[in-house]
Amino acid sequence: MEQLVFELAATEPPRFENFLPGRNAELVNALQRFATGQQNETGMFIWGAPGAGKSHLLHAAHDLAQERGISARRFEHPSEIDDADIHAAEQLIIVDRIDEADAAAAGHIFTLYNVLRENRARLLAASRTPLATLQLREDLRTRLGWGLVYEIVVLPDEEKSSALGAYAQKRGFGLSSEVVEYLLSHRRRDMGSLMKALAALDRASLATKRPITVPLLKEWLQTDPD
Repeated sequence: MEQLVFELAATEPPRFENFLPGRNAELVNALQRFATGQQNETGMFIWGAPGAGKSHLLHAAHDLAQERGISARRFEHPSEIDDADIHAAEQLIIVDRIDEADAAAAGHIFTLYNVLRENRARLLAASRTPLATLQLREDLRTRLGWGLVYEIVVLPDEEKSSALGAYAQKRGFGLSSEVVEYLLSHRRRDMGSLMKALAALDRASLATKRPITVPLLKEWLQTDPD
């Protein structure tokens, strides 16, 4: 029965509410405004190292836009965009991993940007590299730079403990230093993975009526080793 409880403790979908901004509070606020059409810009470009939370924020922006009645579409990779997508009627287009766009995809995105601008719609793009070093055709790189440009700053290890504690407090449960240390030592250290682990632990704790302790964490890790 307890095994079933752990399996049911699925991780939450990416939301702004379960993203710890840390030093990225300005970025998160700008992104929420951009996704909901409150920024007078055609484009927004965010970049950061792998594991910084780019994909999480793109998911969150897509869902927030749709909740507000804004038509939005998200592409996990630029190669997914085809000619038909360029003239679709979406108000918000989101493209992840734009740094991996080949020549054909870059051409599609260039044309798409121009169409979106004419229609007063918006393009949100994410990259692992900064705009200045992005290996794309110059006219596309220039257009991406016309809008908002933000770097997602990764939390240093020394700040992750306090960030996790703040998230736990926000969810209404306590988190001991022993649990945090064990989690940091036995789980992927990017904040997305750590946040998902805490959310799942919280649900497992509620379902089993057990406090979040190192033994509970060990049991959960056996069911979700990744």
